[in-house]
Amino acid sequence: MAEFSIRDVEGMRQIRIELADESVRARRGAMSNTRGAITLIPRLPGVMDYIRSLYNDEARIRPEYVGSGTVTLQPSLGGYHLMDVVEGEDWVLEPGVYWASEGGVRLGLTRDPVWTSFWLGDGFFNWKTLISGSGRLALNAPGPVEMVEIRNGAFRAQGRIILGRTAGLGFSSERPAPFPRNLIAGQKRLRALTGTGRVLVCFTPYWNEHMYRLMTGDTVERSLFE
Repeated sequence: MAEFSIRDVEGMRQIRIELADESVRARRGAMSNTRGAITLIPRLPGVMDYIRSLYNDEARIRPEYVGSGTVTLQPSLGGYHLMDVVEGEDWVLEPGVYWASEGGVRLGLTRDPVWTSFWLGDGFFNWKTLISGSGRLALNAPGPVEMVEIRNGAFRAQGRIILGRTAGLGFSSERPAPFPRNLIAGQKRLRALTGTGRVLVCFTPYWNEHMYRLMTGDTVERSLFE
């Protein structure tokens, strides 16, 4: 089993993966350096995955690293979250959240309902990464990640603080209040999850990541507080 760890140096964090005749996959362009007998294999995506990826920000190629040694991925002012994926519990990740995974983790694509995506400002075709299989998974996050349990209930959030959810949860867009009171509520449309399952949430970003986004203008679109 590949060993994942998070280095924290000078306010920046990065993923380090130790391999012993194993394989891992990572987001395209994520590698910083490798040590040992590591081979990089950029496998071509399937035709349908390529077509689907044209409608979102997800990379079309997730390179595979095979062999024995150490793979260190790029550092970030944001953070990373490590979790174990188990067979039978699929996860849906928001665009840009996937970072790396063990070879036993399968990657696919799934699409949100058309009108839900439209009302949330994501366009009509919002494809997201579908995670299945079993193994270690590393997520790219703007801050610390918390796991929220939902049991025959609902979780609603404004903005993009939801990073991922179990595939069994219902996903929709809701007004913050009944019409016409929603017009004076001061809140945008909410992302609503219903049913039973688990949600990965980043309630608060790291301060240096947040300041960088403010200074560079990255808060205009796809920000944590959009």
